[in-house]
Amino acid sequence: MRLRIEQAVRAIPRGKVSTYGGVARVAGFPGAARQVAAALRRGFGLPWQRVLGAGGAIKLTGDSAIEQRLRLEAEGVRFRGRRVDMKAHEWKVGRRSRAKRSGK
Repeated sequence: MRLRIEQAVRAIPRGKVSTYGGVARVAGFPGAARQVAAALRRGFGLPWQRVLGAGGAIKLTGDSAIEQRLRLEAEGVRFRGRRVDMKAHEWKVGRRSRAKRSGK
């Protein structure tokens, strides 16, 4: 389980973000958001800053929250108040634009 979660986190491209629940779904474990958080605590070398709470909220506290925001801003991620602009930066797996689906 942990390895699949780590693979899903590593797959998030620079400048994109996902939620704990989104990573769990991609890894094949829907509903396992807490396990994603545990894997991030234990994982080494993961782009942990790209994983957020629902709605784009930073769930960390203190200096860790500040570091996460600074890392995301350095990657070009924009914020709307205290949350990431999910419409612009959410990593959507396996979704293609309408033009590509309709063959245009």
